[in-house]
Amino acid sequence: MKLTKSEEQLMELIWQQEKVFLKDILSSYPDPKPAGTTIATLLKRMQDKGFIAHTTFGNSRQYYPLVKKSAYFSKEVNGIIKNYFNDSALQFASFFTKSSNITPDELEDLKKILDQEIERRAK
Repeated sequence: MKLTKSEEQLMELIWQQEKVFLKDILSSYPDPKPAGTTIATLLKRMQDKGFIAHTTFGNSRQYYPLVKKSAYFSKEVNGIIKNYFNDSALQFASFFTKSSNITPDELEDLKKILDQEIERRAK
């Protein structure tokens, strides 16, 4: 299941803080802050989708992630590769390196990562 942009923004706050109360979420948002009811609605939808859960402390709920950030974004990137690049990571990598503003130093770093991964998989 996919998160909306608003849900992703909220999920990012939850991933950063790991366990968080609604009041802490609201204080993390820049001005103008969304209404508490808006955040509560997003939290409910994210809970229904299985991305977060909560523990109740009196009248307060402490929210925490059920899905790791790396797992979510890996699934999203793989979906992009499948839907836009004919399920070809090579086509995606080619597009990414040619179409982004990646610097020569970043390309060198990327090359090192690729070389390390090639070496790891060859073992």
